[in-house]
Amino acid sequence: MRAIRCKTLGLPDTLVLEELESQPLQAKEVRIKIHACSVNFPDTLIIQGLYQFKPELPFTPGSDIAGEIVELGSEVQHYKIGDRVFGALSHGGYATEAVAHSKQVFPIPPGMDYKIGSSFMMAYGTSYHALKQRANLQPGETLVVLGASGGVGLAAVELAKITGARVIACASTDEKLALCKEYGADEVINYSTEDLKSRIKELTGGKGADVVYDAVGGPNTEKALRALGWNGRLLVVGFVAGIPSIPLNLPLLKGCQIVGVFWGSHVMKEPKIHQQNMMELMGLYQAGKISPHVSKTYSLEQVPEALQSMMDRKVKGKVVILP
Repeated sequence: MRAIRCKTLGLPDTLVLEELESQPLQAKEVRIKIHACSVNFPDTLIIQGLYQFKPELPFTPGSDIAGEIVELGSEVQHYKIGDRVFGALSHGGYATEAVAHSKQVFPIPPGMDYKIGSSFMMAYGTSYHALKQRANLQPGETLVVLGASGGVGLAAVELAKITGARVIACASTDEKLALCKEYGADEVINYSTEDLKSRIKELTGGKGADVVYDAVGGPNTEKALRALGWNGRLLVVGFVAGIPSIPLNLPLLKGCQIVGVFWGSHVMKEPKIHQQNMMELMGLYQAGKISPHVSKTYSLEQVPEALQSMMDRKVKGKVVILP
């Protein structure tokens, strides 16, 4: 098998492509021939040793995979060789094959190709969990999405519209915001050229937002928090622009909540809820109500280039590795 390897912690250009022996299969595991693996921002952190999860060196990064089962562990009964599946691994996705516990993967719905399959679980799983379980977003509420043109951001825009919420999408360029409008955003804010706090207040008639979905972090987090309304919820999803410091008097004065969204831990600690979420999301996909935006594909050799593009915040929607 061929795999991208992280042998020393560092930037994407330190990664190498190697030939490896196939990993032995345990009783409840499946071997998957990987047809696609999408790129996620945590991948850029893991290779630098900056993420919550730190695999032992050397390791293969990449998590969101789609492919076909080519071998079954002795105790796996609910899959057969040739089944098309998608899933999210802790690491190991930037390769021609991977081994996963059979409970880590789901059957790919009819009509879903491998590129879409690899772009689905982490983006939609994160945003659905955030809006449903963590924010309890209600019809008629206003949701502000920071980083709305990214994979999880676009998923949040789509899912919020299905919920019946009003969506204000925020991104750094007009080109990115045009994509957000295509995905259903009611209003848009370019936070490179407009003041985020005052525009949110203006667009909500002074009331403030009910929920902020923050996949960006950095200085815009506090601006968005200041634009929350009474009983608002700030969803902490990611830190592409850095980890912010928040004045704790703001949640007190606004009667609002700062709510963490850690999808990876949710999957492990609440597997039944995760499984139900995925079933509902696959139903929405099959009904034609949601679909990831794949803006570019790369070969396995181009993984460093794909990761650098993610770090440079040039990605719209999802980009996918095709081994």
